[in-house]
Amino acid sequence: MHRLVALFIAGGPVMWPILALSVAGMAILVWKAFEIRAGRRGPAGLVVVSTIITAEPMLGILGTVVGIMQTFGAMNSSGGSVNPMAATAGIGEALITTAAGLVASLVLLFPYNIIDSMTAEE
Repeated sequence: MHRLVALFIAGGPVMWPILALSVAGMAILVWKAFEIRAGRRGPAGLVVVSTIITAEPMLGILGTVVGIMQTFGAMNSSGGSVNPMAATAGIGEALITTAAGLVASLVLLFPYNIIDSMTAEE
């Protein structure tokens, strides 16, 4: 668990919106699953999940850009001598946010498609 928290923190500030959107998307999908089980099959809420699925990889790319910018900033501020630790921290942040955005999107994608197909069967 500590490793997961450390990885989250290493991903930088873009990890927070990815987390918030993931929690919101999963909550909507759980709500829709309970509605379907109760016999109510409507598309309400699914457009929000679809938007979240689309936005999360873009947030991951934003995190990549921010991480690479930090890397170049660290390289420029060093006055010509490159600090490998500063460079790897920015690159690490870039890779972590890219992976987080993709994983978060994929985790929602499959249940979304199942629930969406159930609501279309009316």
